[in-house]
Amino acid sequence: MGRNAKIYVAGHRGLVGSALVRALTRAGYKRIITRTHAELELLDQAAVLKFFEKERPEYVFLAAAKVGGIMANKTFPADFIRSNLAVQMHAIHAAHTHGVKKFLFLGSSCIYPKLAPQPIPESALLTSELEETNMPYAIAKIAGIVMCQSYNRQHGTNYISVMPTNLYGPNDNYDLETSHVLPALLRRFHEAKEARAPSVTLWGTGSAKREFLHVDDLADACLFLMHRHDGSEIINIGSGEEVSIKELAETISEVVGYAGEIRWDSEKPDGTPRKLLDVSKLHALGWRHSIPLIEGLRRTYETFRREV
Repeated sequence: MGRNAKIYVAGHRGLVGSALVRALTRAGYKRIITRTHAELELLDQAAVLKFFEKERPEYVFLAAAKVGGIMANKTFPADFIRSNLAVQMHAIHAAHTHGVKKFLFLGSSCIYPKLAPQPIPESALLTSELEETNMPYAIAKIAGIVMCQSYNRQHGTNYISVMPTNLYGPNDNYDLETSHVLPALLRRFHEAKEARAPSVTLWGTGSAKREFLHVDDLADACLFLMHRHDGSEIINIGSGEEVSIKELAETISEVVGYAGEIRWDSEKPDGTPRKLLDVSKLHALGWRHSIPLIEGLRRTYETFRREV
């Protein structure tokens, strides 16, 4: 992927897409192609084909997706499976039709079974049942992986798939109805601090464990893999470190400066008990994350206060 290559980043305004644009710009890439939702409707196959025919990108990062937390997945399951299937199908097919040299598909750690071995190896895919709350989203992402693998096998393409862990950072979604756990906690504690609320009540017991990766680390890993990884074998991207939701909440309240009580509503779901990715393949290739969680949280909170 030479510095003069034409590179299309789909979803450049989102959490992952904006990080990819930052990483590519820092690395010296000048010919970065982006389109807003108003400029290109990825749900429209004809529009996507026309765009690829006109722009002729050589490399594609597919970061456009419909994403959300437990509540959003439970409320809008049809939207999650339809939108993600359509975007993936249109982009992958257009890339093949117009000769894209290499394509990076961003999946999710949600693709793995609810009770997968911990840490979760890439080989755990499709070995048992998925987590019920995000099954439509997970199935859509699995279909994207299989589609990339199928095009590689049938057409000799070079489409790679990466599975990020839970992400956070600039341009995250802080809507309490649709966001993931980390940005939701950050907003909850910030608002509680501003309102001088005596306590904050959170879903579940706090016992579930999660792995988090700053989105700038993810973008760095994606560029690394575009240079160093080929073929249909999926690759996990994560920190290899986990923290309980209770520990995360306490850390975020400290970063925000909220001094009230944290309460837990055990009637609400915890989600998957534990979800830590096995990143040994990525480490063996020579990449490791560089932003510790506490530093990443501080950076993210400063961005939140400034921009949100």
